[in-house]
Amino acid sequence: MRFGLLYEHQLPKPWAPDDEHRLFQDALAQVELADRLGFDYVWAVEHHFLEEYSHSSASDVFLAACSQRTKNIRLGFGILPLPPGYQHPARVAETVATLDLVSNGRAEFGTGETSSGAELEGFGVDRATKRAQWAEALDVVTRMFVEEPFAGVEGRYISMPPRNVVPKPLQKPHPPLWVACSRRDTILLAAETGIGALSFSFAEPEEAAEWVREYEEIISGERCLPIGFDVNAQIATALPMMVAHDEAEAIERGVDGAHFFGYALAHYYYFADHRPGVTSIADDFEGTRHEVGFARDVVVPEGEPLGVKVISDGPESIRGAIGTPEQVRELCRRYEDAGVDQMIFLVQTGRTKHEHVCEALELFAAEVMPEFHERAPAREAAKRERLAGAVAAALERREPPRAAPADATISPMASGPPPGVVGAGAPPVPEPDVAPATNGTPPRTGAQAFFDTTRARAQKRGEAAFGAFVRRSDDRRLERTVGADPVLAVIFNTMARRFDAGAANGFTGQIQWSMRGERGTKSWTIDIDGRRARVRPGDAREPKLVLTLSTADFARVIAEELHPAKALITGRLQVRGDLAVAAKLGPMFGQESAL
Repeated sequence: MRFGLLYEHQLPKPWAPDDEHRLFQDALAQVELADRLGFDYVWAVEHHFLEEYSHSSASDVFLAACSQRTKNIRLGFGILPLPPGYQHPARVAETVATLDLVSNGRAEFGTGETSSGAELEGFGVDRATKRAQWAEALDVVTRMFVEEPFAGVEGRYISMPPRNVVPKPLQKPHPPLWVACSRRDTILLAAETGIGALSFSFAEPEEAAEWVREYEEIISGERCLPIGFDVNAQIATALPMMVAHDEAEAIERGVDGAHFFGYALAHYYYFADHRPGVTSIADDFEGTRHEVGFARDVVVPEGEPLGVKVISDGPESIRGAIGTPEQVRELCRRYEDAGVDQMIFLVQTGRTKHEHVCEALELFAAEVMPEFHERAPAREAAKRERLAGAVAAALERREPPRAAPADATISPMASGPPPGVVGAGAPPVPEPDVAPATNGTPPRTGAQAFFDTTRARAQKRGEAAFGAFVRRSDDRRLERTVGADPVLAVIFNTMARRFDAGAANGFTGQIQWSMRGERGTKSWTIDIDGRRARVRPGDAREPKLVLTLSTADFARVIAEELHPAKALITGRLQVRGDLAVAAKLGPMFGQESAL
């Protein structure tokens, strides 16, 4: 198994004038040390506007600096956001290729959509279409790596004439491709597109083993259609790490930083409204950490095998690879047995001290890493041999590089379209005139497609109007309007029509929603038989899952004005039953948000 480090460049408040300078210099020194010690990867994120959580807005500059202070460690973008509002695909291709050249072929190209409101709204990226934008952009970027010249594109989100995008990367056909994964569905997407899965969900080894099984099953079958021109069949998982000879010392040095990392991530992605330049996440963390899964007092030295999470009679808490060399070694073996290819460690977190990070890297390299490096070559060779035939077959299904039109020329006086027509900040692209496929049904054409598309557009306008109504309404108005039986019938019947059997992954059973109001509680039951969903008013007889919240908050969740995770953490939503089913509710019913 291989080992990497992930840098968010975290900086909790309050800030002194030289703090950011020291932050980056310490990180460069840590990467230089990691290279000497034999660590395999360093990953740097690209985030924008996420103060305290991540000051890593120019990962290309940081990784380029790392390239000149190291010799062997691989340099990973973890990740570059690809929706075109962030940056034009040509700039992405040029950036990745340049890093690959200056590092002598050590670049790893991690990609993603991003999902924080701070970034999506800041760059004008539509949340509803960001995955489609990612897919189109990644296809374009990989073509820019191999087509000479790039043959051009007239896509839904990207328009560009033929150009020779230079430089080209040193690695051929291009650096290994990865995608950021936080849920099972994105790991399956990685397999379907033939790229590596960068899992940032703090999964237990036994859960990771199931991901590996499903991932390799897809890679080995006809569902895999590579989005690049090579297949990178790897799974990496991230964890907090701190190693010391004394377990209590490891906890003292590492747990608070690991918890700040998780809390700040949840702050921006799930439960907090942030005031730029005003909010202090560090202060909020100290006051409420124990309420939202980061209790400090339940992480205690007991000499037991490590788990990613600590479960107690009270609140849960995050632990990860924080302990003695023996404890961390045993945890790494469990991930190795699960089939994970790389463990990525979060060491620069919160207020964790630079000297403690360096000592942990040295101890890990001396007492944990050697046995895994010794087994890695044979393990990797066996995996390549096992998947070689499937990879070759997948690449045969990939459309080859194209040739540009023979008469493609560039005029000295050529000009682009007016601002706003294509690219960042552009208005939404019209829906295509063919109804999208659902649940494996092929798209329809002709008159039926016209009516389907018209209905889809009307539905989208209706959803926008509903969202606007929810935003400007108080609890009483929402309860009076949304709580009316005809309105609830419309909402639940719409959910039934949107049911995605693929996202349900074979689930059968009853899910009950209970909406509390001044006039009592109204319940609706969704009955799923694995292929479709039926709804009816009233309680479920044998519910697999019961979700209880106020009618007003139900409206906000349906309108995607309240994230379910925020509602759960703040006590506005109560969940009883199978939490694994709860985590899939969003994808099952056509929404991104899930618990």
